[in-house]
Amino acid sequence: MMTKFRKGLTFAAAATLAFSLTACSSDDGTEGAEGTDGGSGEAAAAGDNSLTVWAWDPAFNIFAMEEAEKVYQEEHPDFTLDIQEVTWEDLQPRLTTLAQSQEFGELPDIFLMQNNAFQKNALNYPDLFTPITDSGIAFDEFPEGVTAYSVIDGENYGVPFDAGTAISALRTDILEEAGLTVDDFTDITWDEYIALGEQVLEATGKPMLSGIAGEPDTILMMLQSAGQSLFDAEGNPTITDNEALSSAIDIYSQMVEKGIYLEVNSWDEYIGSLVNGNVAGTINGIWISGSLQTAEDQAGNWGVTNLPIVDGVDGATHYSANGGSSWAVSSNANVELATDFLASTFAGSTELYDTILPSAGAVANWLPAGDSDVYSEPQEFYGGQPIYADVISFGAEVPANNTGAYYYEARDAVGVAITQIMGGTAPADALGEAQSTVEFAMN
Repeated sequence: MMTKFRKGLTFAAAATLAFSLTACSSDDGTEGAEGTDGGSGEAAAAGDNSLTVWAWDPAFNIFAMEEAEKVYQEEHPDFTLDIQEVTWEDLQPRLTTLAQSQEFGELPDIFLMQNNAFQKNALNYPDLFTPITDSGIAFDEFPEGVTAYSVIDGENYGVPFDAGTAISALRTDILEEAGLTVDDFTDITWDEYIALGEQVLEATGKPMLSGIAGEPDTILMMLQSAGQSLFDAEGNPTITDNEALSSAIDIYSQMVEKGIYLEVNSWDEYIGSLVNGNVAGTINGIWISGSLQTAEDQAGNWGVTNLPIVDGVDGATHYSANGGSSWAVSSNANVELATDFLASTFAGSTELYDTILPSAGAVANWLPAGDSDVYSEPQEFYGGQPIYADVISFGAEVPANNTGAYYYEARDAVGVAITQIMGGTAPADALGEAQSTVEFAMN
């Protein structure tokens, strides 16, 4: 969600949390680490038919887990889940502290991980995770671009859950004032998008898009749509001499300068610009649909299509992502039970996804879910368009994106560079400084 999860852990906080975890732990942490060899953590040792899960957001992720429990219980009536609410802001430092203290016995069987943070955690703290490549989970039934977030050295470490697949959502009533339709914005280039945006601005006085000033989400979605990243295959930063990044920044700058991209100061202002009708559309992860639909007076006046393409960049597509999450199996897990549960639910149950889509708006990354009648149902808010089937098809085309262990450092550095460029700094200078900042952090 426009990447609001960048809080670090100070040394003092880490030490305090490590002390509290150690004080309540009854083992030395070595037992849990054995879970990486096939599931000899606490749950497995006890012969238990239950799993512990850490996740955030009761109305979304936790609700989905509760429904997954019901699905699995149909064939395993004695199975139970102990689902513990742990916010992302708490989960990240908790994992860091457990890795540093080697208290693996404090880990749950399964925990949720932000896709953009998966590589960082799995690379920095490999003892927290269990590889699940050979678990029987059908990873080829997920988009390659999504599974790539949780693949390290060819091994799968996560089961994709909610989709961060990007959409271009458009106010059809505002477009109509300018003599346009959603079709005019389908399969186009960014240059064409800018021209159409100028037409909408002239006819209605409304910009096409909005976003938080200094936040690089729009640019990073462009970058991924072109099959590019802020890092190369070896994890080295590629902020300078990155043709796709330079093109994306140039497109962004043009939109701001021409008045078709409204920069705001906060997340609340961004959402307000959408629900108050101040802009003609948004480009973001599909999860933004939940916020759009709070504007009940706009029902029937929205449509969805794919993204403009970054013209002139090899490998560029109309598809990207922003956000999303995956389930990880910990090194303390009952691995056999945990992977069978995940294979039978989030990687194998149309029933589950049919339940959580209308109730929580949780759009699947699991491609077979898209064949369900539920995903093909017309959505009244979107003028009868079956947008969820469209999003599933978009997700299958999203290029893989190497986030690396320093994704958030690079993201922040690029955000600073954008602010500098918009303030008049030469792009080469601003991006060179961002590159140096990330290299310094890595070293």
